[in-house]
Amino acid sequence: MSFFDELKRRNVFRVGAAYVVASWLLIQVTETIFPLFGFDDTLARMVVIVLAIGVIPALTFAWAFELTPEGLKKEKEVDRSRSTTLQTSKNLDLMIMVMLALALAYFAVDKFVLSKPREALIAETARQKGRSEALIESYGDRSIAVLPFADLSPQGDQQYFSDGISEELLNLLAKIPELRVISRSSAFSFRGKDIDIPTIARRLQVAHVLEGSVRKAGPRVRITAQLIDARSDTHLWSQTFDRTLDDIFAIQDEIAAEVVEQLKITLLENAPRARQTVPEAFTFFLQARYFLDRFTAESLEKAAELYQRALALDPRYPPALKGLAEVYANQAAMGLRPFKESIEFVRELVNKAVSIDPRYADAYAGLGSLSQYFDNDLRSAAQHFEKAVELGPSQATIVGDAGMFALILGRTNQAIKLFEHQVTLDPVSPTAHYQLARALRTAGRFDEAAVAYRTVLNLSPGRIAAQYGLGISLMLNGDLETALQEMKREELQVLRLTGLALVYHALEQAAESDAALEELADKHAQDAASNVAEIHAFRNETEPAFAWLKRAEENNSTDLTGVNVNRLFASLHDDPRWQDLLERLGYSEAQLASISFDVKMAD
Repeated sequence: MSFFDELKRRNVFRVGAAYVVASWLLIQVTETIFPLFGFDDTLARMVVIVLAIGVIPALTFAWAFELTPEGLKKEKEVDRSRSTTLQTSKNLDLMIMVMLALALAYFAVDKFVLSKPREALIAETARQKGRSEALIESYGDRSIAVLPFADLSPQGDQQYFSDGISEELLNLLAKIPELRVISRSSAFSFRGKDIDIPTIARRLQVAHVLEGSVRKAGPRVRITAQLIDARSDTHLWSQTFDRTLDDIFAIQDEIAAEVVEQLKITLLENAPRARQTVPEAFTFFLQARYFLDRFTAESLEKAAELYQRALALDPRYPPALKGLAEVYANQAAMGLRPFKESIEFVRELVNKAVSIDPRYADAYAGLGSLSQYFDNDLRSAAQHFEKAVELGPSQATIVGDAGMFALILGRTNQAIKLFEHQVTLDPVSPTAHYQLARALRTAGRFDEAAVAYRTVLNLSPGRIAAQYGLGISLMLNGDLETALQEMKREELQVLRLTGLALVYHALEQAAESDAALEELADKHAQDAASNVAEIHAFRNETEPAFAWLKRAEENNSTDLTGVNVNRLFASLHDDPRWQDLLERLGYSEAQLASISFDVKMAD
């Protein structure tokens, strides 16, 4: 018998064919599944390498061994007259046919189910790459991230101060139009992580990083700052400032000036200067902001007390006025303070901040939010947001606020551009990606919206409303079973019940939809009237939909903000009562078209 015939008899060729088909199928599944769990190409390449190496042992094994009724035996130990290679060959043929059938099934699923999400992911990646390349071309090497400075104080209890100094430096540098500065939420997201500077810079798409440390003891403070060229991981400049708290603002100015000098930036305007206040008031302000960021009922109360102590020392310090306004607005929204009285106090504080500093961007953003959400005065809101973006074009939160306003106006393309710019300023912020996802969903770009929502969940697993947003996008795109699974993962009960009622209806599971709707109405009638209306509208139940919309309107809350761009109310659009509602809310097409909103983003 020839060597070729012996290879056939021992099923080496069939084993090789089965191995190749199985390997190909495994590689395709790997390339599809791994990205969903955040793995990069490295793991997929390892799978390919292992499978390629494994082909030789597989063929050797087929040559040297035979599977007999008594178990696995070496081929030379098997009596040829009792060999089972013929039966094995039939089994292998069957296995190959099954795997080929699976391959065909995979092709079908890939073409008709997986291709759209994958193409959306590729498109979104290409857009992000394009935005990144445009930023790099626009700013060149003039980009920086300010990492949270380390607290080296004796007791290790001055993190609020070290964080505050980092944020103040970031805000100061962000006032330089010629410099791209990454927002706080992205820059601070690397705190405590064992990641080197070049990797951080690559993720944030910056050329330089400013880091340092703060040691505060009594009235003295020692600040060490160092500017790093991220590509070469080399220090361009480093200096230690050992002074009293009275010099804290001068230190900030000197560090900013040194960054400008090292990055060879030619300023088109005068160099920005740190805002001055009483040093003790500044300390209270930093503490207050630290507690505001913790965002619990107890921390908000502590923040309010500290802001008030800062203002007692310097009543004309705009950041403290705006900070106290933010605390009161959040406490009112959470039911921790009387609503109407608190909102009026917030208005008084923000207006005072503007009167003291007519170029304070954050205060104008605050006025815009008051006009939009509480006064229902969209014309005034447009003017305030335009001014805020003009004064703070590099502040991600302000750009995001303007984007939300554009979305409410129904100017979806403008909103998407603003949110895309917000993402470039704050690239690893879940909030920035969430707002972009919402705009994409509103625009009907459901595949891209799903990709953006998954980015949110990768950055912040379990983030409230992200699972819901992903579920709605999938539902509106026809992927109902996946939408149902995503809705079940939403942690906020109001949104979970809303989503389940919607998706179960789409799946024609009426009993389950009714049960979720009934539970939502029983438990959240006061705070989720618009959600109940939304479900009825989606189910083409016009009368109860309008009844619950009326209830939401009577609650005098912000529930109906953006109702005009909510696709789930589409069944009501031809009813005259819908147009009446939009007129009362100031959201009719004519009312919105009459509002001018032209914001200029940083190039």
